[in-house]
Amino acid sequence: MTITFLGTGTSQGVPVITCPCDVCKSKDPHDNRLRTSVLIQTEDKSFVIDSGPDFRYQMLRSNVQTIDAVLFTHEHKDHIAGLDDIRPFNYLQKKIIDVYATERVQLALKREFSYIFAETRYHGLPQINVHTIVDGRAFNIGKTAIMPFEVMHHLLPITGYRIGDFTYITDAKAISPSSIEKIRGTKVLVLNALQITKHISHFTLQEAINFAQEIGAEKTYLTHISHNLGLHEEVSKELPKGIILAYDGLTIEV
Repeated sequence: MTITFLGTGTSQGVPVITCPCDVCKSKDPHDNRLRTSVLIQTEDKSFVIDSGPDFRYQMLRSNVQTIDAVLFTHEHKDHIAGLDDIRPFNYLQKKIIDVYATERVQLALKREFSYIFAETRYHGLPQINVHTIVDGRAFNIGKTAIMPFEVMHHLLPITGYRIGDFTYITDAKAISPSSIEKIRGTKVLVLNALQITKHISHFTLQEAINFAQEIGAEKTYLTHISHNLGLHEEVSKELPKGIILAYDGLTIEV
């Protein structure tokens, strides 16, 4: 399984519009972060987790030729805004794209993209087949089994995904013991680490490190990073062994 980090930034991306800080002014490409998303390619399928507002450019930048499905973690705009841009895949692949989301996220998609779900349909609409995700109920995309589990983004439930030895979590602030048990044993963990200082709905860097060490994955990649975390090069030097600051375009094999 190949995982490509399409974006590793938080809701505003990095650089942030108008911001004069050292991170936003950095010439290091590792400090340029689009909104968070990953591409997962297995032996028979290709799918993304979340399609934020940068989805179109992410597909072009990574030269993605096929998509079979989109999995959503939650309904915030930085995770769903690019859904309309699956249309070229519909057209070129001549197929409907599967979408996996909880019932609550489906309601948000219907509000944001009402024309996709309207009874009166017109030429060129995104063609999707919606599947309902239930916490703890595994499903398959092709030959690949996927286990969804719940984490908390302050008061909002978020869906994390365990795919074999790989686990993907974004926008977490708290993770229940039952979800931790679904994560244990994973070899590669992706986890959000927003910034250094306390935040109401995201892991800080130290909270992410603490959780990663509790899980004990061989490698943990930190994502959903804001400009407040600091420069990629400097932060990377301070991280414990096995914990890595992800960056846009990073590709790993699991």
